[in-house]
Amino acid sequence: MNAQAMTSATTASPPVSRPAFGSVLAGSMAVANWHDGRWSAHELRRTATIELSPAAHVLHYASTCFEGFKAYRWADGSIHVFRMDRHIARMRQSARALALPEPDAAQLAAMITAVVDRVRDEVPEPPGALYLRPLLFGTTPNIGAASVPATEAMLLVLASPVWDYFTAGPKPLRIYVEERAARCAPHLGMVKTGGNYAAAMGPTLAARQKYTVDQVLFCPGGEVQETGAANFLLIRAGHILTRSLDPTFLHGVTRESLLAIAPQLGFRVEERVFTVAEMLDWARDGEAALSGTAAVLAGVGTLVREDGEHRVGSGEVGPHTRRLRAALVAMQQGEVPTPPGWITRV
Repeated sequence: MNAQAMTSATTASPPVSRPAFGSVLAGSMAVANWHDGRWSAHELRRTATIELSPAAHVLHYASTCFEGFKAYRWADGSIHVFRMDRHIARMRQSARALALPEPDAAQLAAMITAVVDRVRDEVPEPPGALYLRPLLFGTTPNIGAASVPATEAMLLVLASPVWDYFTAGPKPLRIYVEERAARCAPHLGMVKTGGNYAAAMGPTLAARQKYTVDQVLFCPGGEVQETGAANFLLIRAGHILTRSLDPTFLHGVTRESLLAIAPQLGFRVEERVFTVAEMLDWARDGEAALSGTAAVLAGVGTLVREDGEHRVGSGEVGPHTRRLRAALVAMQQGEVPTPPGWITRV
């Protein structure tokens, strides 16, 4: 939770210049509370500050998880949420892993669609979108509850108008390859919790300062895993290679979506453990990319190690990366059909 961000929340209006991703909140949010073993009815409120005890469980023991996904304005003006059910399922999984009260799927879906409907005038035109952030955290006021799950909790749904991630066109990323440290505790890698992002921040900031990179690719023990905020894919003509799913890293919905449509575009998908050495060999004539909600698919131009820099293919965003990204964006924006259940109209 970011109370300061809520304090400064304002109703979005057409910007003179594009604000940073997530820095503007839409005018309404949805709120529900867990108390006495059940969820309250949710309500829509003006986006504003919330009251929270200084002894709240989340502030001391990091009992929190969240999701991030988007709603899009299609050419006919209608608003559609992309893969809402999958994100709800992942949030419920995160809640279970952190011993937090599990959100009711139907109630959370109703909260999301209610917020989107209330702020539909604030959804930007393409290539912008409405970023959606369900947030769950423990509110039990007890600083002695280090080994006790939160018995009280709050569930919020925030919305943020966002614009094209690539304001100046796709830029090849510089990625530092971290071969010792892990991004987070291995058993919590698949949980979307703030503590995992905090754990990755120190190594990421240090690598940026030393090597002028955009992100860190965590490869503990020499096995390629993920960056601090995105999944990692190797791509070449007719072939995609990515880490097979396990509890050590986040099971990205964008990753899942790209892999689902890849066979239709002529790509064979291979999911398995692979090493840094294999990645560097692939990079000589292949492509690499990061997948996530914000950028969809961002090409990697350079891999940086302590022994020097390794160019990925031409050093630019590759044609296969561009093609995969364009195909998924076309689905999100309603230009081509999607698999059943991927789109929720509001």
